[in-house]
Amino acid sequence: MVEYPHRRLNILTNEWVLVSPHRTKRPWQGQVEKIPAEILPEYDPLCYLCPGNERAGGHRNPNYNSTFVFENDFAALIPVEQPEITEGTPFFQSKPEFGKCLVVCFSPRHDLTVPEMDLEMITRVIKAWANASAELSTIPQIKYVQVFENKGAVMGCSNPHPHSQIWSQSELPNEVDKELKSQQEYFSKNNHLLLLDYLEEERKSKERILFSNDSFSALIPWWAVWPFETLVLAHRAVPNLAALNEKEIRDLAEIYQKLTICYDNLFEISFPYSMGFHQAPNDGTPHPEWVLHAHFYPPLLRSATIRKFMVGYELLAMPQRDVTAESAAERLRGLPGIHYKKRNQP
Repeated sequence: MVEYPHRRLNILTNEWVLVSPHRTKRPWQGQVEKIPAEILPEYDPLCYLCPGNERAGGHRNPNYNSTFVFENDFAALIPVEQPEITEGTPFFQSKPEFGKCLVVCFSPRHDLTVPEMDLEMITRVIKAWANASAELSTIPQIKYVQVFENKGAVMGCSNPHPHSQIWSQSELPNEVDKELKSQQEYFSKNNHLLLLDYLEEERKSKERILFSNDSFSALIPWWAVWPFETLVLAHRAVPNLAALNEKEIRDLAEIYQKLTICYDNLFEISFPYSMGFHQAPNDGTPHPEWVLHAHFYPPLLRSATIRKFMVGYELLAMPQRDVTAESAAERLRGLPGIHYKKRNQP
């Protein structure tokens, strides 16, 4: 294992990350996070996402008993054509952006996060994402659909009721645009898929792979920036969630469950993260270069109370990490597959 400072290339974005494994022993006198209270009620009368409750925007939720999808009351993007803004100079450019944003409540349970849900419930969530993505993709102006989940207050989640969001928009966002160019360039040069070739190489060493099934693999990517960052890859050139078959959806649910159980078991807390699926652009052209994948970005570094900050050098120069991808993978692989709450039950 490399123990000296070095750079690693992110093949999806063509950007570099600085790895400094010798810094893991440095003392910590910085900010210490509070461990969030884990005792939540099954139903919270003050929660604007619980069944039957009034939302912040004034609408009332139905008494739903499964996944529940609704249009975001305070959406960042709206399905209304915006006027062009012209300043008459290249220094002040602006373009209108059309879009639509949805919220997906995972279940009626206020206290039930993904690692504590059963496979059937997680499968329903993935199907809700797939169906909503497909429906949004029928809107002529929509070129991209982003499914994502923010878990935990430390990741900016404003409501503890387990939920995710789907944003759709009329242009490609920055990260997706970079990934598209890298995959297209590799496909054009090699007539192979970048992420499937990368996965094949990872299978040879097995250092960074966490677990796999017939349809998906979860691994710590070579270029990971966050301490326990994970990449979930499809095993075939599937462009989006809507293109998954029944078995693949079930297999994805299994990987999603296993990975989040690992996260919770790491420090025996409800582990925070931001997660998102990168789907192929919805621009009316085929994308044979694209492989559906998900990124998990968890912030915690050494314990439940110490997190990785992307500040200073990371903001001004380039991303940097202390924990190597190999050591992070080894640590996650060694964790039990049963959620710690169930193991600690009498």
